[in-house]
Amino acid sequence: MKTILLIVLAASAMFSSSCNTFIGLGRDLRIAGEGMEKTADKASGGSGGGGDTSGAPVY
Repeated sequence: MKTILLIVLAASAMFSSSCNTFIGLGRDLRIAGEGMEKTADKASGGSGGGGDTSGAPVY
């Protein structure tokens, strides 16, 4: 019983701490994508819509 409890505790700690990691990764990828989009707009001479329209949550 103690072994099962330790495994469950370790798994829950791992999953709860990884949430912030994935949020940070998603934010970094969103920012990188916005940078690439702005660069492509400048290269093509298009007019950027401006503003953050991705709808991604910011924590």
